[in-house]
Amino acid sequence: MAKLSTDELLDAFKEMTLIELSEFVKQFEDTFGVTAAAPVAVAAAPAAGGAAAGGDEAVAQDEFDVILEAAGDKKINVIKEVRSLTSLGLKEAKDLVEAAPKPILEKVDKAAADKAKEALEAAGATVTVK
Repeated sequence: MAKLSTDELLDAFKEMTLIELSEFVKQFEDTFGVTAAAPVAVAAAPAAGGAAAGGDEAVAQDEFDVILEAAGDKKINVIKEVRSLTSLGLKEAKDLVEAAPKPILEKVDKAAADKAKEALEAAGATVTVK
């Protein structure tokens, strides 16, 4: 069998109907023992009471909490950013922003915490990472 280039494969997929493509994916998964499911980004919803960390922090920290200290002058932009970082609806995000200081994300890795902090600060909020 001749080896097809990526472009040739994409052209072949473009000609398929969704049903044909779905059947292809199922057969591909069965043949190679893989799953073609898209990864889902998981954002931790803020805890109602604010969880306190235990005393085992002697080890290097690999989980961080992003805490909104104050919304600042541009509260609407901060609410929009909170909604984009979490799975909260408009009312829940607004309530969370107005009740600051509150955790926005809990137990996320350093990169996600830094990215969230930058985005919230760009929107006008005061944020700490713990």
